[in-house]
Amino acid sequence: MTGLDDIIHQPLRLRIMAALNALPPGTGLEFAKLKKLTGATDGNLGAHIETLSKAGYVAVDKAFVGKKPQTTVTATAAGRGAFARHVAMLQEIIAGQPPE
Repeated sequence: MTGLDDIIHQPLRLRIMAALNALPPGTGLEFAKLKKLTGATDGNLGAHIETLSKAGYVAVDKAFVGKKPQTTVTATAAGRGAFARHVAMLQEIIAGQPPE
């Protein structure tokens, strides 16, 4: 283990990644649903999604449904791996095991 992932460790980004990782691979969440799940504001959620996207942890798809814009966020394979490693490290800390 190399330690906690600083990108994922931030509370809102952790909530975003947890919500996305609860879904089957390749399945995303629409921005409004993610906003409701995390309790974030539009601007705050957008900024954190951008951070996760720049790290390669999420993919962002912007489309129009009818005349309304719709943004869908999906965890990438790299993001799922990073989240799994982060959770494993948290579990080690909880169990009182020293990191390798």
